[in-house]
Amino acid sequence: MMRTKFTLTIVLLTVLGSCLLADAVIAAPPVSLESLLQEMLDVESIARWPQAEFTCRQASSYDRAKVAPDKPGWFANNDYTQYIRVEEHEGRKEHVMMDAAGPGAIVRFWLTGWQKVGVLRIYLDGQTAPALTFQAFDLLQGDLKVGTLLAHAHPGYTPNQGGNNLYFPIPYARHCKVTWEEKGEGQRYYQINYRTYAAGTAVQTFALPQVEAARGLIDRANRELEAPVPFAGGKVASLKKEIAAGAESSLDLPGGQGAVRALELRLEFGDPRELERALRSVIVKLTFDDEMTAWVPATDFFGTGVGINVLRSWYRNVSADGTMRCRWVMPYAKSARVTLENLGTQPVKATLAVTTSPWTWDDRSMHFYAAWHHESGLKTQPVRDWNYIRISGRGVYAGDSLALFNPIATWYGEGDEKIWVDGESFPSHVGTGTEDYYGYSYAPQGIIQTPFSNHVRTDKYMTQGWNVMSRTRQLDGIPFGKTLQFDIELMSWKPTTLTYAATTYWYAFPGATSNIPPQPKEAALPIPTLAEPMATLTYKSKTTASFVHVSLDAIKDQMLPISSSDTSNSQLDFWPHKGTTEWLQFEWDKKHPASGVKIYWFDDSGGGQCKLPKSWKALYRDDGGSWQEVKNSTPYSVEIDKLNEVKFEAVTTDAIKLEIELQKDWSAGVQEVIIE
Repeated sequence: MMRTKFTLTIVLLTVLGSCLLADAVIAAPPVSLESLLQEMLDVESIARWPQAEFTCRQASSYDRAKVAPDKPGWFANNDYTQYIRVEEHEGRKEHVMMDAAGPGAIVRFWLTGWQKVGVLRIYLDGQTAPALTFQAFDLLQGDLKVGTLLAHAHPGYTPNQGGNNLYFPIPYARHCKVTWEEKGEGQRYYQINYRTYAAGTAVQTFALPQVEAARGLIDRANRELEAPVPFAGGKVASLKKEIAAGAESSLDLPGGQGAVRALELRLEFGDPRELERALRSVIVKLTFDDEMTAWVPATDFFGTGVGINVLRSWYRNVSADGTMRCRWVMPYAKSARVTLENLGTQPVKATLAVTTSPWTWDDRSMHFYAAWHHESGLKTQPVRDWNYIRISGRGVYAGDSLALFNPIATWYGEGDEKIWVDGESFPSHVGTGTEDYYGYSYAPQGIIQTPFSNHVRTDKYMTQGWNVMSRTRQLDGIPFGKTLQFDIELMSWKPTTLTYAATTYWYAFPGATSNIPPQPKEAALPIPTLAEPMATLTYKSKTTASFVHVSLDAIKDQMLPISSSDTSNSQLDFWPHKGTTEWLQFEWDKKHPASGVKIYWFDDSGGGQCKLPKSWKALYRDDGGSWQEVKNSTPYSVEIDKLNEVKFEAVTTDAIKLEIELQKDWSAGVQEVIIE
């Protein structure tokens, strides 16, 4: 990059630019609730360097043992109920969650917890009375009524448990403090993203009456966030072509100053069995002003990750028929090209349509960039930081998508994000968990579709298989002047080996670079899939039970728990039945020999209602259809944290039944059954 030439010119331009910036700060209209809502709805806004310059930081409940990468505690995981300090106000204790000098604005507020008894307060500009009060650790239980898109609940939310996201901006001129007065007990997780504007920026401090004054704009925001308004007008350039294996095809866009307003792609293949691999093997390459700014597999670029997964977000949309769309604005000064490269082994029919419109390229205009980082064989122990991207240049970070494969049924996402801006000594964004970063809580959850956070694929219980999620940044975009580094911790409940593919999106002035090169070899790899379970007697059986709480399939999923109290793989239990005799039955369509049973008991008696049973026995069905007790040669053991095995005289049968006698006043459960 040419940064050593014309030194005098650069210095003079810098001085002149500083003067112009000072004039702009004075002359710019004030930042207000209405201006921030307008900016949220303006898809062009993030494509230009901010007129009112700001930094974006995050206050959170991250574990304060995190001090530095070379110090103990860097991967500490008690990311809840952590505060800046405790203050006394009129005889009450308030825990300070955020304390920031202005001018600034809260632009995203995420929290969750349970038994949420207490009071949350937001103080602005040093006032002794809060500007906003919430009568619980809950952003939906207060006076701020702004609609379900600007303030929405996480899946599984109730007034007593679970969390929510607030995207409604709260500007302040001089200062903001957020506090929590605890009146109950429970873990308190939170993340608050906030802007700090350049000194001298005029900001109109939020007050509750402004909500009704802006009701028309608030209603419009909810409508457009639910159903974004397509760009009207512009020119459409299209390409419809079969692209041979190993070939590419390009679409040149109108020359001169302009901007991409919409990009739509549909891919068709001959062999549906190879669909997921073929889709990922098609690469989207974007070239603006003779600089390639994006190299990303098509499905990752559009946020669907692996395969076609329905997605509805602010900038991207994927339909069930396979049509993928994005509406990021992508300005250019003189030229633009979209290239599709087929790295796969079969031809692909591509239908591409790109809408462009005029754009005045000025000193605030930025190019759109995207990168894809793929790595397999990622062991989650020992815990470590995994890098999404390191960017050099000047721009605004606009979001990311993550597609990951987890081969076993265990929660993978304890890891926190760490975002470093412009060489800071400690990251200005430290999170509280992967699902928290992506806008929900108490994972695993199912499909989530919101404007700025999405979870569009989850294959099996406890995140086994593929998981695909996205976060879109608008008001919480992160400006950087020189560098931005995004890392996330690899941390799971059980040791596992993951495949991660992170797609990052940002805007930057021409010449920005990153540490992530194109990865054609990885893009063409076979897509990992879950191995079919072994065809054991237990797995092949028709399984029934006297009563089922949680999961009947869990007892034959071939996943042994860490301990009897482990719930990460699910279990079958008989709660709320207590002191009863229950049964499990395994049937086959033909007779099989059997000579033993192993059973792993579920026991959460340390805090739950299930305890090891009093006793158990095995029976088989004879030729006449009657149940007979097996002749056991070893005792029926009832021990915690292990497989309990009984051996018996071999029988040939089409059914085995296990009778389980529960202890008085206790229920019981089963983690796994193996019939041999």
